[in-house]
Amino acid sequence: MAESKKSVANELKEKLFYKRKNAGLTFKDEEIKAADEYNEDYKEFLANSKIEREFAFNAMERAKAKGFKEYTPGMKLQSGDKIFVNNRGKAVILAIIGEEPVKEGVHICAAHIDSPRLDLKQCPLYEDTEIALFKTHYYGGIRKYQWAVIPLALHGVVYRKDGSVVQVKIGEDEKDPVFCVTDLLPHLGQEQNKRSLPEGIKGEELNVVVGSRPFRDDDASERVKLNIIKLLNEKYGIIEEDFLSAELEVVPAFKPQDVGFDRSLVGAYGQDDKVCSFACLRAILDIDTVPKKTAVVCLADKEEIGSEGNTGLKSSFLKYFIHDIAEEFGCKGRHVLSKSECLSADVTVAVDPTFASVTEKRNACYINCGVGICKYTGARGKSGSNDAHAEFAGRIRSLMDKHGVSWQTGELGRVDLGGGGTVAAFVADLDINTIDVGVPLLCMHAPFELSSKFDNYSAYRCYNVFMSEK
Repeated sequence: MAESKKSVANELKEKLFYKRKNAGLTFKDEEIKAADEYNEDYKEFLANSKIEREFAFNAMERAKAKGFKEYTPGMKLQSGDKIFVNNRGKAVILAIIGEEPVKEGVHICAAHIDSPRLDLKQCPLYEDTEIALFKTHYYGGIRKYQWAVIPLALHGVVYRKDGSVVQVKIGEDEKDPVFCVTDLLPHLGQEQNKRSLPEGIKGEELNVVVGSRPFRDDDASERVKLNIIKLLNEKYGIIEEDFLSAELEVVPAFKPQDVGFDRSLVGAYGQDDKVCSFACLRAILDIDTVPKKTAVVCLADKEEIGSEGNTGLKSSFLKYFIHDIAEEFGCKGRHVLSKSECLSADVTVAVDPTFASVTEKRNACYINCGVGICKYTGARGKSGSNDAHAEFAGRIRSLMDKHGVSWQTGELGRVDLGGGGTVAAFVADLDINTIDVGVPLLCMHAPFELSSKFDNYSAYRCYNVFMSEK
């Protein structure tokens, strides 16, 4: 009798309880193969797209190869047209005009392509104790001590005094030199050890070693600095003053790699938020038939510093694009926006078994359990959160179930401890129904972040299903 009752109870639990499921137990063999193939493409793209300019350029190159044309206002558009907008080489919008009139709204996936890093200061190069270094200013939320004693690469652009531009990428090729922020040896670290962890390495101590050989002239001062600027001048034609009009970013020199004996995880720099940005890009490029709603992917810059500036989503470039599209079809942009829907494609936190106390396990995302649907983000009292409406959360949940997409629900840490923002609030400000849907990460904002191959693939499928919905 007890066994029979237990069976009934288990049946009821299966029917009534919410239970996240490990995709490793639910994916079919062909899905596992597809996920592995997808992640190989992701790793290759990420290795060549460490900064926002590179991501934007490579995204547009892929789009062109898939038949996307650069949009200019006034173009005559029709259903099935594939277009893209280049916002200053640092943000991109891609769109496929759908079957349904634009006035009925569009489906948007919005992500960001910038990541935490070290930026060179405007006058970065100096010499001290016959060592040449770069002064840096960190960009976004980093744990500064994590950036010491790791191999670093230099990416970006220099606009020279004559107006010409130089592309810089040093530290990625196996034959390239790399760079490094130094730290103290433990034997002499007694005073440093008294600092709090956030101050273990201070901002002004994030100085990057770039050389030590002097220019061979006994009469000159700052001979090591002179030798470095001489080398830069010979290779790139730049002078020290050209740093004033440069955007040079110091990033980890690590290549994206499989992690674990089972190769189940991807380890790489910049997965926040390039793991979701790439998923959005692939999702729209892989739409083979004309979608019902116009599909839009917005890959924005500057999220890590509050989405400021005219390439961030606090600006009007997405709104202006929707208004331009609306005008093409004789309707008002605000009417299109109010009937539109958006998935804010940004990463969330995964439960880390070593530091599990920072998450509330019933309402947190787990590695391998699918893309994370986060009704709200924000910090302490949901401050700064979009907090999606229940109706829209329900619609997305049902859509994922209908198409067999692996998903879970989560939040960004414990109530009085956690917090963080995404682009969701800025898109929602446009009167668009918006919800956060992204990949759970371990070691978020670290120089080497971890994601699950199953979760990455689930995010791609989620965005593709949403934008190609019939």
